[in-house]
Amino acid sequence: MTARARLALLILPLLGAGMAHAQQYPVGWGPNPALPAPERSLIPTINIAEADAWPQGTRPTPAAGLAVTAYATGLDHPRWLYVLPNGDVLVAESNKPGNAPKEKGIRAKVQGLAQKKAGAGVESPDKIILLRGFKPDGTADTKTTFMQGLTSPFGMTLVGNDLYVANADALRKFPYKSGETSITAKGTKVLDLPAGINHHWTKNVVAAPDGKKLYITVGSNSNVAENGMEIEKGRAAIWEYDLASGQSRIYASGLRNPNGMDFQPQTKALWTVVNERDELGNDLVPDYMTAVKDGAFYGWPYSYYGQHVDTRVKPQNPGLVAKAIPPDYALGAHTASLGLAFYDGELLPQFKNGALIGQHGSWNRKPYSGYKLVFVPFTDGRPSGPPQDVLTGFLGKDEHAYGRPVGVAVDRTGAILLADDVGNIVWRITPAATNQGAKQ
Repeated sequence: MTARARLALLILPLLGAGMAHAQQYPVGWGPNPALPAPERSLIPTINIAEADAWPQGTRPTPAAGLAVTAYATGLDHPRWLYVLPNGDVLVAESNKPGNAPKEKGIRAKVQGLAQKKAGAGVESPDKIILLRGFKPDGTADTKTTFMQGLTSPFGMTLVGNDLYVANADALRKFPYKSGETSITAKGTKVLDLPAGINHHWTKNVVAAPDGKKLYITVGSNSNVAENGMEIEKGRAAIWEYDLASGQSRIYASGLRNPNGMDFQPQTKALWTVVNERDELGNDLVPDYMTAVKDGAFYGWPYSYYGQHVDTRVKPQNPGLVAKAIPPDYALGAHTASLGLAFYDGELLPQFKNGALIGQHGSWNRKPYSGYKLVFVPFTDGRPSGPPQDVLTGFLGKDEHAYGRPVGVAVDRTGAILLADDVGNIVWRITPAATNQGAKQ
């Protein structure tokens, strides 16, 4: 056998292993997704999973080795979660502001009807609920109204004794004392946030690991700037707010609708999940997760997944497209990936340092996508493998949506919490043998 032949025998298995690894990624997922050609139609795809109550005695399906219980039920459109240092869990009950100007046109009307059927047409409760402790059956020991009279609250973060809440129109600050079960102070406005029509109304906020800066998400006011760029000023971006100086700036832009944010435990880098644009086909454009680079532009509205030009946008901007960088990891087309939490606990070591992503589920794709909690493993601060299902079964066999995952958090014990805004439940995931009666 020649030296070349022997080398080939050594290399071919490695190539085969690499190809097999690449094939493990579902369509539209992973670090290098294959993107199909755009598809255009006069009527956008509408495929709504009608919201329905969980059938008696049913719950989501956890992955092997895991168990799930309803930590809190009877909530009112729970969207986002935040775990305080003492173990209390805050739940933002929220929806789109009712007094916002309405979008015009047939597309907006159709989308509004779709969202209503999907369970998103309820009036915003404008409250934050506090959950504390555990009963013997694993449910919260107490459930109290922590704050009310807010304006479509979403993100929450604590820095020292200041609790920051991202409303749809402003970031506000409230005094907080550990252990208290309610805040009645009006708080102070820290920063105005772009509001108005609020095509994307959710605003998230996280604090940097050193507590010196805040990062706030602001989604776009359209699908692909069809109403002009003037109404997009300051939107489709992540803002940075410096607590010491009170100065704010756009940290990264071209992010159509960023929601979940968290800092990767190994690198301390900021990551976000982003909902990409619609009406280019069932498998375009994938939602994604990416490390957020200071000053980076991610394409919206002029291009997607780097420098793939969206010809619907007029006028074009080739100068910005040339600067657009591709995201790090695709999360499937139209999955409506919203929640993001890196696992930093000890209870579930199989998830250590990886990303947990709540996928709210599609309304404009055939077949459906999303409707589950997934996990993406990380190694040395980077995604390192295909996604793994953690909690499924939100979409019933009758294609009714019994639940829709949104915010994700890790509680003080290391259990995973998931907000379900259609089921009106916060689910809690633990190892199968230790689910009941966990102690904080």
